[in-house]
Amino acid sequence: MTDTLLTNARLIDPENGTTNLGAIRIADGMIVEVLQGQDDGSMEVLPAEGVVDVGGKCLAPGIVDIGVKICEPGERHKESFRTAGLAAAAGGVTTMVSRPDTIPTIDSPETLEFVSRRANEAAPVHVLPMASLTKNRAGREMVEIGFLKDAGAVAFTDCDHVISDTKVLSRCLTYARSLNALVIAHPQEPILSSGGSVTSGKFASLRGLPGVAPMAERIGLERDLALVEMTRARYHADNLSTAASLPALQRAKSAGLDVTAGVNIHHLTLNEYDVGDYRTFFKLKPPLRCEDDRLAMVEAVASGLIDIISSMHTPQDEESKRLPFHEAASGAVGLETLLPAALRLYHADALDLPTLFRALSLNPSKRLGLPTGRLTVGAPADLIVFDPDQPIVVDRFKLRSKSKNTPFDEQRLQGRVLRTFVSGEQVYGPDA
Repeated sequence: MTDTLLTNARLIDPENGTTNLGAIRIADGMIVEVLQGQDDGSMEVLPAEGVVDVGGKCLAPGIVDIGVKICEPGERHKESFRTAGLAAAAGGVTTMVSRPDTIPTIDSPETLEFVSRRANEAAPVHVLPMASLTKNRAGREMVEIGFLKDAGAVAFTDCDHVISDTKVLSRCLTYARSLNALVIAHPQEPILSSGGSVTSGKFASLRGLPGVAPMAERIGLERDLALVEMTRARYHADNLSTAASLPALQRAKSAGLDVTAGVNIHHLTLNEYDVGDYRTFFKLKPPLRCEDDRLAMVEAVASGLIDIISSMHTPQDEESKRLPFHEAASGAVGLETLLPAALRLYHADALDLPTLFRALSLNPSKRLGLPTGRLTVGAPADLIVFDPDQPIVVDRFKLRSKSKNTPFDEQRLQGRVLRTFVSGEQVYGPDA
């Protein structure tokens, strides 16, 4: 597609916080013109080789999803680059930032280069790999951050393996700071959170399930932020879930530390009672929290205190989930349901669409130093067209992911992606 005009669109601009009728011209994979409608709804539009009338639906920057688990290499039966890429395109995710918790761990330039090559061959969307912070995510020996960064690692994380040795973590942060590398952490106090499967409290007691105190997250975050203050490293907390963590995050930002934070879409739209009668598709890490915590997370996104919303896409096969709740694997798939689930917050008047896409697209792009997430001339034409009002009923067996472990199975949501463009090429939608 060398010159295409997307017209009659409702432009969602997260950078300027606006929603206007307009059109966008794309050529050679870039946005080359942004046209705004006049007061009477008219626009002066020059001819284009191809014209796509989006019928007044929303046109927004593609979603940049940080923390996607793609189980290749090692567990390809759960998810491959091809199936994850197809799911991402159908969900409006134009860039997947993949986790290093594969088999083997992505902790060497050779493994990283293999992953990058396979991703570019198989996935219809962009895949940016992260590398582990310590070898085999064991928390004992730092990886070769410089070599991995040169090989294309966009960030470094041990995922949900918390580095318990404070000296090791401080050395990793110091070295990452010297290379301007981004460290992504999963804040938890590892001993306090060990062995738990739901949030501690009355509900956990009634169900007879081992609980995790929400304070474990705050303690883990406070420790990490103290080390960031000492080392001045670039730091992102990937998956906050409790109101108790927010004051520490606010203090760190007010102090000028290079700190951002994210939240999982499931923790924004579900609470601990959704576990119900031991439904393992709702078993997550960290576990679902109380309703007050959920509302606090939504408010933190609205205020900008929490910067990023992600899916934390974690495929698990049937054998891993069809077990007693405490023994079942944690995690849920989310690439295809991320946007319609997030639109629950829009329909509840908790977030407007520019604010939502600020967290889904613009802020993750900024944090990773990417030019995406914007509707401006010169930005990559990674775009999605969606109808925020179209009702859908989620059928997990129709998901494009190999694994079907979604907590939204059979739930009614509003919002459907109609077209997805990556570098100007339509990868999902009619005739894609």
